[in-house]
Amino acid sequence: MRYLTTQLLILISLLLICDLFVVTPLPQPTFSSPETALSTMTPVPSPTTEPDTGWILLQPGLEQRHLNLVDEVGRGLDDLYLIRIDPNLYRFDVAYHATEPLTLEDWLTKTGALLAVNGGYFSIDAEKYYPTGLTVVDGQPMGVNYGDFAGMLAVTQYETELRWLAQQPYQHDELLLAGLQSFPLLVKPGGELGFPAEHEDNKRARRTVIGQDKHGRFILLVAARKYFTLHQLSCFLTDSDLELDIALNLDGGQSSGLLLANTADGVSAQSKLPIVIVVYPK
Repeated sequence: MRYLTTQLLILISLLLICDLFVVTPLPQPTFSSPETALSTMTPVPSPTTEPDTGWILLQPGLEQRHLNLVDEVGRGLDDLYLIRIDPNLYRFDVAYHATEPLTLEDWLTKTGALLAVNGGYFSIDAEKYYPTGLTVVDGQPMGVNYGDFAGMLAVTQYETELRWLAQQPYQHDELLLAGLQSFPLLVKPGGELGFPAEHEDNKRARRTVIGQDKHGRFILLVAARKYFTLHQLSCFLTDSDLELDIALNLDGGQSSGLLLANTADGVSAQSKLPIVIVVYPK
């Protein structure tokens, strides 16, 4: 409890003195592995990539896509795995276990979900795992409510949406069935660049993104080969053909993973996870 109180005081103090979107000074959760710093900025790859499978329909409202990022001479930079979901046909939820993190494969078995992707940041205290940002599980909120630099997946009885907390802050009297906050915002509402170059830390890692496109569909993306910095990823998503209206960075590093049930396709996380986003058919 003393550990969590100290974290909260530090977070509040830093938020009072930092500009919007300056996420580097915030207390970071425990990552599964350190990120690798770049000595210089690596150019952002063109969003036109090869090979690219395009969107493949798996079942109504659920599509899959694989694409590779290559440099100007065709050398591979990163492998991207994407899922696109129609929220009219599927429902989202958040699953959490404080003392027993699970592999994505085990989360799928435990929840009976169609899909599982890693969630937000977490901390560890006395062998218990705690969400760092505000997280709602079975209607019960826990964790710290982030500020304007962050975003939130919010699930109500009527809809599922992604929010920018600067535009739509979390209200403590909201009746959310599930929710999850994370940072930084990579694409701001309207498809605008969310993480500018001045906040770049020149670190790259495996990345996980949840976004919502201009048609209301959700897009989940895992970049598996540690190519992207946050600013690079923000630029790539903004300039891509994904038509994103908003996109949010989730936990990365060894936590990054996205799997479908009953298939060998997807990207396994490299560590066990206490928090996941799961998706079910309606």
